[in-house]
Amino acid sequence: MSTPKVTPRDITTVIALAVGGIGGMAGSFAPAAEVRQALWAIDGVALICAAALLTVNYLRRGEELLAAGFLVFLAGETLVLSGTAAGLTASVPSFAAGISLWAAALVLLGVPRTFPIWGRIAGFIAAVLFVVTAARIFWGEVLLPTAAPLPSLGYPFLVLAFAGWAYRQIRPETP
Repeated sequence: MSTPKVTPRDITTVIALAVGGIGGMAGSFAPAAEVRQALWAIDGVALICAAALLTVNYLRRGEELLAAGFLVFLAGETLVLSGTAAGLTASVPSFAAGISLWAAALVLLGVPRTFPIWGRIAGFIAAVLFVVTAARIFWGEVLLPTAAPLPSLGYPFLVLAFAGWAYRQIRPETP
């Protein structure tokens, strides 16, 4: 059985995940609002592109649960991105809706054993942290996207999940 080749689509997906993860983390710690918003805009667009590519990839392979998970993630990231230009306080409602969808997507993506266990566990941890954050916002608390410990604690786990997705794109499949 031949080993599948890494395609330009796979490389593009990995780059988009890396740009999204790095841009998102850097934006979370950026001191100036303009820098944060620019980094988060780049992060959002990169992750939406990666999620679209991953949706198509897994749908073509017949793995509908994974395709649906990436589609839900794409929808959540779109909501998060939509509030970025509005600033931290004004973005809270779309942020809460978006991270709720992130959490749902991370659960959908973590159930099948497709991705490495470390990435799936990180995704489950991020999902719990984002659900708690979203619930607090939906119950009336104003939690900014940069607030610590929540939601900031969830971001490194989310990026670790991205690393698991990226790893799966470029590692040869085992028979």
